[in-house]
Amino acid sequence: MTTDSSRTSTTASGGISTFKGQERALRADRLGTGGLLLSVLAATAPLMVVAGVMPTTFAVMGIVGQPLLFVVLGVVLILFSVGYAEMSRHVHNAGAFYAYISRGLGGTAGAGAALVALVAYNALQVGIYGIFGFEVSGLLATYADVEIAWWIPALVAALAVGLLGWLKIDVNARVLGVLLVIEVLLVVVFDVAALADPGKEGLSLHAFNPDTLTGAGVGTALCFCIAAFLGFEQAPVYAEETSRPHVLVPRVMFLAVGGVAVFFALSSWALTVATGPSAIVGTAQKQSAGLLFFLTESRLGGTFTDVLHVLFVTGMFAALLSFHNVVARYAFAMGREGLLPAAFGRTSGSSGAPGTGSLLQTVVAVVVVAAFAIADDKPVGDPTAPVLQLFTWFGNIGALGVIVLMAAASLSVVVFFVRRGAAGTQAWRLVTSVLAGIALLVIAGYTVKDFEVLVGAGPGSALSWVLPGTIGLAALAGVVLGLVLRARAPEKHARIGLGNEAFQLDKAASS
Repeated sequence: MTTDSSRTSTTASGGISTFKGQERALRADRLGTGGLLLSVLAATAPLMVVAGVMPTTFAVMGIVGQPLLFVVLGVVLILFSVGYAEMSRHVHNAGAFYAYISRGLGGTAGAGAALVALVAYNALQVGIYGIFGFEVSGLLATYADVEIAWWIPALVAALAVGLLGWLKIDVNARVLGVLLVIEVLLVVVFDVAALADPGKEGLSLHAFNPDTLTGAGVGTALCFCIAAFLGFEQAPVYAEETSRPHVLVPRVMFLAVGGVAVFFALSSWALTVATGPSAIVGTAQKQSAGLLFFLTESRLGGTFTDVLHVLFVTGMFAALLSFHNVVARYAFAMGREGLLPAAFGRTSGSSGAPGTGSLLQTVVAVVVVAAFAIADDKPVGDPTAPVLQLFTWFGNIGALGVIVLMAAASLSVVVFFVRRGAAGTQAWRLVTSVLAGIALLVIAGYTVKDFEVLVGAGPGSALSWVLPGTIGLAALAGVVLGLVLRARAPEKHARIGLGNEAFQLDKAASS
């Protein structure tokens, strides 16, 4: 065996052998079904959805049939997951979306998808700091009589999340898991209480009536509600860190999509039952983000409501951790394949985590939060205050980016299996991918069309095209990068989407 330090053999622990050292691979066998599921579900921030997204959808869009909307979107995302999960059996790469798109549509399209994914997940993660800081400062003012600016807890959280990003993923999974389980249990307690003590219309199923999904607000409601699911698609990002990715990743994806759809459908139905379907829109408009807490106060008491407020914050912190881990792994995958500087393609020696990618995400978060803090010259309650714009602007940019990636991934699944001559054996999966892709394109179209509503901008505002244009610009920049690599460094272009497989090939060629 050669003693060249640039080559390594398979480690005693069973880790993946890599060219130029173990640092080029994420550490395997770190996640089982439970840890992977908890890491993925934490990004959905269930309490943030129930307390934030659902009241907004009822109030702003006036859509009583939100429970049915979650069922419909659950079906669409299960159709998407069929092909996406099958793809995960063939491609194991921390840059899941762009790796799949690369394998189906080519390296140049994959480079475009990589930049979109990096921007989208960064936006989703950074946007949460706005609402997180807002809520923490409110809690401190209410319960501790301490007045602090929103950006102070936001920056503290950014540093804490960055520190955890350097630690082992199983540590993060335990943190995420404890927060998630408590959060879900409290929402379930409310659901049971609402069904046991319904409003004047009783246990009405009116919210599941298709007639409730009519009107101009349905398209915008689709955008809001699909954002509530984001997180399930992250399972393949951790594929290299599981012992049996071809089994665990599809299993976790279907558990996540199915569980989230049922949970959100039942919870949004419980909100309509608690107020009565005819009163839910008016009550949501009056209470806004305080709707859930208003309803728990009368049914479960002040102590329960206080705990729920605290869990609202911890749930957001769990989502921050989860999105941070995903961004770090995308940066790692891109660095490993030449789409970012090589330093991003190495892991931390002590933990095996993608440390440089973690640092990049932390720096981005700190810079953006600081910029919004400097620009904040309005009262916190003002709907145009930068602290709230940080959440709405970045959250919707991120949601649009992921929707576009899912649509592109659906197409890539079809092309991938057709090119491999497997169209016959995979026929039903290809059909589901086509149906999901069409549905996702429709949702993306509604998202762009109604972006000024989503971000609270006035008619004709430049924000209605500048903000979604960020995703288009990222895609264009990525495609240009891919074309440059294909012309000037074809060997790097050929690596796009291959992940650790490329370094296995390098090692074999150099032996």
